[in-house]
Amino acid sequence: MIKGILLYCSMNAFFTGQIIEEARKKANMTQAELAEKIGTNKSYISRVKTGKTEPKVSTFYRIASALGLNVELTPAM
Repeated sequence: MIKGILLYCSMNAFFTGQIIEEARKKANMTQAELAEKIGTNKSYISRVKTGKTEPKVSTFYRIASALGLNVELTPAM
C-alpha cells in the first residue's frame, strides 16, 4: 500500500509541476524570473516542474499569484 501512496504522490507532484510549467510559459516568464518573484531559486522551480518537489500550499499560491492566476476552491461533489 505504501508504494501505491508514493506513486500517487509522485504523480500528483508531476501534474502540479506540469500545470505550473504550462502557466509559466504562457506568461512568457523564465524559471529564473518566476523564482525571483516568489523568493526562491531556479533549481527549486526546476524540481517542481519535474515532480521531484511538490510545493507547499503557501508556495503554490505565491507561484499562482506571480503567474497572474486565480485559484478557486470548490466543494467536492
